[in-house]
Amino acid sequence: MSVETFVPSNTVVSLTDAARKHFSKKLASSDKSWIRVSTRVSGCTGYAYVLDFADGPQAGDETLDAGDNVNVAVASDAVTLLRGTEIDYVMEGVNGIIKYHNPNVVDECGCGESFNIG
Repeated sequence: MSVETFVPSNTVVSLTDAARKHFSKKLASSDKSWIRVSTRVSGCTGYAYVLDFADGPQAGDETLDAGDNVNVAVASDAVTLLRGTEIDYVMEGVNGIIKYHNPNVVDECGCGESFNIG
């Protein structure tokens, strides 16, 4: 019999394979070398996700090397809101869409513009 120890992840965000491949292609044709995730106050529920291409992380950002030359910076003021979030890239019909699977969300607005955490 073996015993396994659960070690919680300190990773703020993770990317699915589809998201990593999508961002790798986008960065390859961009003059930027990082993806930066942040939030802003918005909508009827509270916060909105903000995704930008950046030259690098800003002071205090959490960083992640996602592989395939994809580096992600998470704004320091968004870490609590985003901890544990999985970022995915999915096709809906002919459109590619970034989806956020955030375990902290307790409420989302009907149009999908904003979210709130508990």
